[in-house]
Amino acid sequence: MAPRPAWKGYLKLSLVTCAVELTNVVTHTERVSFRILNRKTGNTVKRIYVDAETGKPLGEDDEIKGYELDDGDFVHIEEDEIEAVQIESSHTMALDGFVDKSSIQQIYLDTPYYVAPADKVSEEAFAVIRDAMAGKKMAGLARIVLYQRERPVVIEPLGKGMVLTTLRYDNTVRQPDTVFGDIKSVKTDQEMTDLAELIIDKKKAKFDPSKFDDKYEDALLELIRAKKAGHRAPKAKAAPKPSNVVNLFDALKKSLSSDSGSAKASSSAKAKRAKPKASAPKRKSA
Repeated sequence: MAPRPAWKGYLKLSLVTCAVELTNVVTHTERVSFRILNRKTGNTVKRIYVDAETGKPLGEDDEIKGYELDDGDFVHIEEDEIEAVQIESSHTMALDGFVDKSSIQQIYLDTPYYVAPADKVSEEAFAVIRDAMAGKKMAGLARIVLYQRERPVVIEPLGKGMVLTTLRYDNTVRQPDTVFGDIKSVKTDQEMTDLAELIIDKKKAKFDPSKFDDKYEDALLELIRAKKAGHRAPKAKAAPKPSNVVNLFDALKKSLSSDSGSAKASSSAKAKRAKPKASAPKRKSA
């Protein structure tokens, strides 16, 4: 069964418009989830709203959203009043700027969605916009109202469709200097850096998400299977916690020798260090 769209509306480039729909890239349907039960009866429980002053439960018709004012009073807002709030980005993503996707810092990227034409009539216009962006190797900037919030987004071609990624507002992102500002500059030893580079070279691999496995999820499933069979929960083996390295150079050498082919790597490191700096070839950036 096809996934349910998270949003339906229009994609607009100047006077060219096509109907599109967004689909969540991420699914959580296969994850282990737990229900809250009554320990005594084994029955599932449900959450209900209660009046904070009287303690009495509320029926659905008694619930209303409220916006708190500075003096502690609340403005009452009905659901249909919220739904009636409409701006252009509620139904249309207007591509009003184009950038190189790599120019967007990783810290601003939020949630991805697939973008596809919503009907047959829209397929040609959708393809024209998609192919034009692919030809220019550019990504489009737009805005969209999702879950009662307007969000800036970046849209880029992806195969026969496109992918949209919501962006975080600048005032919601902590800048790196606020966290990294107190890190002192350290002059690293070139010999140790060379060893670290050799370790990286030995562990170089192609990105393959199919090889990722959720070990914590597997441990939860093992616990569930044991309890279902009437057994005690398996004893967890605590993973050893790493400590700060006392001798960094020795740790790097041991790391290198623990991998296969360490003798060849060590000889390469010695040869590398033996060459004069002037004749050493420049490293190519990845």
